[in-house]
Amino acid sequence: MISARSDRDRAGGRLVDAYTLVVFDLDGVIYLIDRPIPGAVEAVGRLRDEGRAVAYATNNASRRSSEVADLLTGMGVPAEPAEVLTSAGATAELLADRLPAGAPVLVVGAEALRAELRAVGLRPVSTAEEEPAAVAQGYGPQVGWSDLAEASLAVRAGAPWYATNTDRTLPSPRGPLPGNGSLVAVLRTALDRDPDVVVGKPEPALFATAARRAGAGRALVVGDRLDTDIEGARRAGLDSLLVLTGVSDAAELLAAPEPRRPAYVSIDLTGLFDSEAVVAVPGGAETGGWSVTEAGGELVLDGAGRTLDALAALCAVAWSTPAGPRVRAGSPAAAEALTALGLDG
Repeated sequence: MISARSDRDRAGGRLVDAYTLVVFDLDGVIYLIDRPIPGAVEAVGRLRDEGRAVAYATNNASRRSSEVADLLTGMGVPAEPAEVLTSAGATAELLADRLPAGAPVLVVGAEALRAELRAVGLRPVSTAEEEPAAVAQGYGPQVGWSDLAEASLAVRAGAPWYATNTDRTLPSPRGPLPGNGSLVAVLRTALDRDPDVVVGKPEPALFATAARRAGAGRALVVGDRLDTDIEGARRAGLDSLLVLTGVSDAAELLAAPEPRRPAYVSIDLTGLFDSEAVVAVPGGAETGGWSVTEAGGELVLDGAGRTLDALAALCAVAWSTPAGPRVRAGSPAAAEALTALGLDG
C-alpha cells in the first residue's frame, strides 16, 4: 500500500485527510478496560460525522466481535460487529480452515474464544483426555494452573498450539496488568518451545483484513503499543500513528528498533484532526526550534519549541546513533519538555 506520509507532510493539513479508513486498536486507544479514554468518543464521532470509514482491531480475545461492538456503543461509540476484528475470531477462522468440522479444540481462555470456535463449527473441550486436535490459548481473567496444565499435556501429546496473541501486558487505569503473552510464557517455560502459530498483532492478518476493506483507499493504523500495533501495521505495509495514552511511552519510542517505529506520534487522538497535536517521526536533529546532540552516551536536548517537535528531534538522533534513550536537558525549556514527555527520570 502506498504511504500517504509525504503527501500530508508537504500539504501540512490534517493527518486524517490523507486516509479513507482509520483502524483503531482498542485497549489504550479507545478505552482502558471498560472506561473510555478522554476525547476518544468525540474523535470517533467526528470521523463518522465526516463520513470516514473506521474499524477496530484488538488482540484481546476475551470478548466476541458483537460484545466489543456493544461495549463501544455503550460508551457512545456506535459500532457494528463487522467493523470489529478480534484475535479470537481470527484464530477460530484459521482453525476452521485447518481442521475438520466438529474437531475438538482445547481452549485456554475466556468464553468468547469458545463461542467463536463453536460459531465456525469446532468443538471446544477442556481436558487433554478429550484428545484435542489443537490447543487455542487466549487471554481470560479466570485462567488458572489447571487450564495451563491441561494445555501442556495436550501439546506434549502432539496437539498444535495456537496463541491468539502474545501481548505481555494489558493497559488499565491502575497500570499495566499481565496479558496473554504472560500466560503464554508460562507454557513456553513448561514446554521449552514457542507456540506453533501466533495469530494476533504483530502478525499482519488483522490489519491486512482491515486494509482490504478500504479497497483502493489508504488506511491508517492508530495504536498505543510499538510491539504489536505499530509493528503489525509496518508488516501489513500501512502507516501508523502512536498515541501515548496506553502502554508505550516516549522512552520506549526512542529505543524502538526499526520495525517498531511509527510514521506519526500524538499525545492522544486529537492528532488526527489538529496538525499542531501530531508530529511525523523522525524529524531532523534540528526541528521546530530544538536541537539534539549526542554527548557521552546521552542525548542532549537544547532550544525551545513544541514538545512533540522535541520528541521528533530526539527520535532522529536516537534512531541513528547508539546513544540510546538516555536524555538530558540543555536549556530550561528542554527540561520542561522532557518532564512533559516523561523523560526526566
